[in-house]
Amino acid sequence: MSDPTAAATPAAATPAAVTPVAAAAGPGALAGLSVAEAGALLRAGRLTAVELAEHALELVEAHDALLHSFVLVTREQALERARQADRELREGIDRGPLHGIPYALKDIFAAEGLPTTNQSRLTVDDVATADSAVEERLRAGGGVLLGKLTTYEFAMGGPSPDLPFPPARNPWNPEHIPSGSSSGAGVAVAAGFLRVAFGSDTAGSMRGPAFHCGTVGLKPTYGLVSGYGATPLSPTMDHFGPLGWTVADTAAALQAVAGPDPRDPRTRDAPAAPDYLAGLTGDVRGLRVAYSTAWYAADPATLPEITRGIERALTHLEGLGAVVEECELPPYELFNACGRIVMAAEGFATHEKNLREAPREFGRFTYQKLLPGAGIGAEDLRHALDVRRRLAGALDRQVFAGHDVLVTACGQTTAARFDDFPRDWPPPRLANDMQTIPFALTGHPAMSLPLGFAGNGLPIGVQLVGPRFGEAGLFRAAIPLEAEFGRREVRPALTGPA
Repeated sequence: MSDPTAAATPAAATPAAVTPVAAAAGPGALAGLSVAEAGALLRAGRLTAVELAEHALELVEAHDALLHSFVLVTREQALERARQADRELREGIDRGPLHGIPYALKDIFAAEGLPTTNQSRLTVDDVATADSAVEERLRAGGGVLLGKLTTYEFAMGGPSPDLPFPPARNPWNPEHIPSGSSSGAGVAVAAGFLRVAFGSDTAGSMRGPAFHCGTVGLKPTYGLVSGYGATPLSPTMDHFGPLGWTVADTAAALQAVAGPDPRDPRTRDAPAAPDYLAGLTGDVRGLRVAYSTAWYAADPATLPEITRGIERALTHLEGLGAVVEECELPPYELFNACGRIVMAAEGFATHEKNLREAPREFGRFTYQKLLPGAGIGAEDLRHALDVRRRLAGALDRQVFAGHDVLVTACGQTTAARFDDFPRDWPPPRLANDMQTIPFALTGHPAMSLPLGFAGNGLPIGVQLVGPRFGEAGLFRAAIPLEAEFGRREVRPALTGPA
């Protein structure tokens, strides 16, 4: 094993499982282009959306039989949308940062004419009659939908083998999970099939795959992105947003889908999407950064590489002129217990009819995680919601009243092996190591940002958290950290099916 103290630094040796982007991308190095770079070439007429889409489709065809990130590839529809994007750009019609850019949706989002399978036997044949709000905005923004991405069943469950489609595999090492439930999104972006993908996060379902696959994953402020037309799990904890290969890619993707939607009352306080890209200067002078090591540093489950990576991140921000100060956080156990009660109660209520009438149609992991919600009474839920309000208020007073960003751990270990998942629930700690649920509970925006690799060659990262609708501050802090530690120049070395 390589020296863990060097693994997160930009000078660390490239892990054995990766190759430079240009080498992995093939002719034209198209996979190495960011959203902004590809967009500039599209607008200059030096690249076409059809070329981008065909290149992505070729990568998926060559490599996804092993990785299983897609449950549905919409080749013909994608090429038609790409041709339309090219026509519009030639005519001077510019629909925004994702115009002509390929993307894909976690298979809980409705897209008209396509099945929304939710990776479940219960809904595998359900065809959408209208677009979800996310797909509606992406279509209006000129994006090119390549298809649907695999998920844990109903955005819960786990990497279960008893579902309609095989679970996605981590592109850095297919013997390891990509985490979930937005597993296909994390895999497809890390593998270079896509620059951006869209998923959901109820307890960490975007940040987990981002952390374990080495991508950027943003859980926006609760209600910033509409969930209309997305399959619900826990309506007061469900968040919707982007995963991207870079911070700038993720900012462009958020800009395309954020903003109020009269069909989703959760978005009533959402501002119109600001120009997130304008703030990506790398200047963090005066940025007020809080940190606390209380949740992870003394926990033996936390890899030393992760603790040291976070320390380096804080030192780097301070060296660039940010004001870095320690803060006090409420106990993690309170957030975790409260979030689990709310999610279990709401998840059971969402799926109660099928749990009672067709329990054997659920995958094993999903059934085992949903059923405990039946035992949560009204008084238990009322108490949990009261605790939730107090915890959110404590974060606002103790952290965000005086700071723009909180830096803490996202995950405590690298991605678990598939073999780590037992036949009975719950899984071992190694398979459930994320510290993401607090901010899904409180609704604060939170980002998983890559910090390089651990000694075993698997990705590690850090979590950045902000005040409500403080996404711009997260992007501002993330840009210099990505430049110093993010290792965006390397990708997994992909192979075809065995």
